[in-house]
Amino acid sequence: MIRYFTGIAFAILAVTSLPVLTAAQLPSASSNAMTGVTTLYSRDPLGQSLCFRDGAYGSVFQDNEVRNRCSDINFNGYKADAFTVGVEGGKEGVILNVGKPADIQKIYKYEETVGGGQGFASLKVGDGKVWILQDRRTGTSQQFKDADALFQKPTKENKNAAVSPGSIYLLRLTDRNDKSFELAAKLIVISHVPGESVTFRWQVL
Repeated sequence: MIRYFTGIAFAILAVTSLPVLTAAQLPSASSNAMTGVTTLYSRDPLGQSLCFRDGAYGSVFQDNEVRNRCSDINFNGYKADAFTVGVEGGKEGVILNVGKPADIQKIYKYEETVGGGQGFASLKVGDGKVWILQDRRTGTSQQFKDADALFQKPTKENKNAAVSPGSIYLLRLTDRNDKSFELAAKLIVISHVPGESVTFRWQVL
């Protein structure tokens, strides 16, 4: 009996708690990068795509028509049960499924906290590379080598990615007509109803 409770106590202590911020350290919502939780619907003429620049759906009703206004990512419209990027005007895009959080943590060996999410939160773009947490106590990062293809030339193959619940995706948009334009984002799929909808947390990088 004593061994049983000791084992439970050890397992509980092995779980790292979330870091606690003081009042002075608390960031305001406006200081964070653009983020949100969105559900895209295959049967909704307006809700099939998302604009990362304002977090709203990508299409509108105008003059009794469905018109595109800003579609950075689409669900199911171009490929069944898949995300598609680079679908408007001169936009080109690459989207990668880089795996599930638990698998990524095993590879990069950073410390996770209760509820997970530290790896996803730490993903960032800089110097033409993707970076992920190395040691949250020292604030260091390491190169995320599973995303090198993000900076390759967009193709018909890498502009689509099948939806997989729990997986993390990285995407990058460029514009053939505006060489100064670049937008990168990350998302994690929360839930998926095949052929109907997908819900995900996203953040602009």
